[in-house]
Amino acid sequence: MTLKLYSGWRATAPYRVRIGLQLKGLDFDYVSVNLLGGEQHKPAYRAVNRQRLTPALDLGDGDIMTQSLAILEWLDETHPEPALLPGDARTRARIRAMAMVIACDVHPLNNTRVGRALEAMDVSPVRRAKWSERWIVDGFQTLEPIIAEYGRGFAFGDTPTLADCCLIPQVYSAERFDVSLEPFPAIRAVAEHAASHPAFMAAHPDLQPDAVHA
Repeated sequence: MTLKLYSGWRATAPYRVRIGLQLKGLDFDYVSVNLLGGEQHKPAYRAVNRQRLTPALDLGDGDIMTQSLAILEWLDETHPEPALLPGDARTRARIRAMAMVIACDVHPLNNTRVGRALEAMDVSPVRRAKWSERWIVDGFQTLEPIIAEYGRGFAFGDTPTLADCCLIPQVYSAERFDVSLEPFPAIRAVAEHAASHPAFMAAHPDLQPDAVHA
């Protein structure tokens, strides 16, 4: 069975899953969903994902999974090596908590649909940018000391975990919103280290088939 990933090139949630798939060494077909063009709202994609979000992962047997963290945990359970959630129960809980800071508390507040909702309420572009920056900084302030304590090249330890699958896309998003990483040396060091890792390189938005280059 060939996996099929419904993705948008710079959307951070499918970016997480691309990292996970690359870390696991799994082949997959890439199906572009034009989020800015509203393709996610059309009947064809609504039949794939009722929530009208990316990612969606077609397992090839008629079953489709949604929600990036659920997909990543499924990948870890079905393809255990290399582990995205290594160690004992306490270690895995810490890694999940780090991932959830991004996936649950930061990203939902600065994604495309929230930005469009703010625009519909006549919030200016400058204030929308400040809104995004505020929540990214809040999340990074939470993660910085944790990574400084537990990171050993990656966010938790010396191998990539679920935390890195979430962190690196959020760093990419921070750079898009011109959020300075200067106050976050531990996060910056992880991002620099991941930039030379083949899985993170292959998953980068600029290398996706639907990437738009200015």
